[in-house]
Amino acid sequence: MARVYVSSVINAPATKVWERVRDFNGLPNWHPRIRDSRIEDALPADKIGCIRNFNLQNGDNIREQLVGLSDYDLFFSYSMLDGPMPLWDYLATVRLTPVTDGERCFAEWSAEFECKADDEADLVSGIGGNVFQTGFDALKRHFGG
Repeated sequence: MARVYVSSVINAPATKVWERVRDFNGLPNWHPRIRDSRIEDALPADKIGCIRNFNLQNGDNIREQLVGLSDYDLFFSYSMLDGPMPLWDYLATVRLTPVTDGERCFAEWSAEFECKADDEADLVSGIGGNVFQTGFDALKRHFGG
């Protein structure tokens, strides 16, 4: 099983960052690689089981299902149903933790998935850098860091 883990510190309270990332359909509002998104079957974007169907800036389509969300613990988890990458059994989590020294936020984005051994290094590097870190960098710019 391949694992990806990226963490960052964002110069904003965790509750403010949560307001920005909580919307499972809101990726285009904060992640620069996402062109558009919609929730299938007109379900609420915070309903466990809802599916977001979104397009990357390069036109690739991805479908992901919300499998967990907690406003108390500031996390959401999702699985990838369809996408352009050669992987399967993909499960990811975005988690925010308050840093009380300076009212900052410790952000973590992790994923586990199965793939062919020959693809693992490229997938881990690409997801970690192009998806997770790019998203955190955009959040840091938004919140002035």
